[in-house]
Amino acid sequence: MRFLQFDTDGISHYFHTFIVLLFALILAFTRSQDGLNSLRAITVIAASILEEPVSNVRVYRNALKTNAYLQQQNILLQDELSKLRSIEKENQELKSLLRLEESYNYPLQITRVVTKQLNTLNNSLSVNVGSNKGIQRGMPLINSDGLIGKVILAASNYSQVMPLSHPLIRESAQIQDSKANGIITWDISSPSYLIMDFVPKTVTIDTGMVIQTSGLGNEFPAGIPIGQVVDFRSQEGTNTQQLKIEPFSKLNEVSEGFIVLFTSDTSLVQLNNEFNQLFE
Repeated sequence: MRFLQFDTDGISHYFHTFIVLLFALILAFTRSQDGLNSLRAITVIAASILEEPVSNVRVYRNALKTNAYLQQQNILLQDELSKLRSIEKENQELKSLLRLEESYNYPLQITRVVTKQLNTLNNSLSVNVGSNKGIQRGMPLINSDGLIGKVILAASNYSQVMPLSHPLIRESAQIQDSKANGIITWDISSPSYLIMDFVPKTVTIDTGMVIQTSGLGNEFPAGIPIGQVVDFRSQEGTNTQQLKIEPFSKLNEVSEGFIVLFTSDTSLVQLNNEFNQLFE
């Protein structure tokens, strides 16, 4: 607004100067034809001088309109680009999940995560399939990276999932290369990692080794990837070692997955319970 006010004052100044000059020239030159011709030339020059600031204001206003239009178009294009990237990401995830379905011997039920409760001791996920799709307690939730957790509650249309990063998780696992077994739990002191205990000291361990479900205990199918070894140490006073595991599936990034329609053999569970009762 200051720019426009400045130009308006300038136009007024030019206009007054032009009137005074024109009046003086009329008096001086109207007595002869040459004078009239000179007057016409000077008038044209004066008029062009007067027109220049007006033209500058017009150009400035047009530039403002053009700039506002371009800014609006840029915002719209950025929004469309963001949507396209989101769609492309979802398509890639879906393709990975469909390829995963072909690699398992059990039926898989595709699902989407609808709520997450993270960064607490009671971490949980909710997914949009339930008992009406055959979902039962104990079934594993996986994605293209590996094991995410297991179903603990199943309603008609939704299920609650306990992720690996939960203090009640205790699952049988094995080292992919050696098939040595151990027990996976959540490392509460380092929440982004898991711990694998009871691995015999006789087993050679190296970072980068893949940990997967063992199939023991008949809870999960064998061979579902869990994570990789990032550190290990001997457990004092025992013949075992403890492994630090980085999970393949990142909870904060999980949006879709599959529930493996696997149910444990209840007769085996019952047999184990009866065996344990013999020593009580």
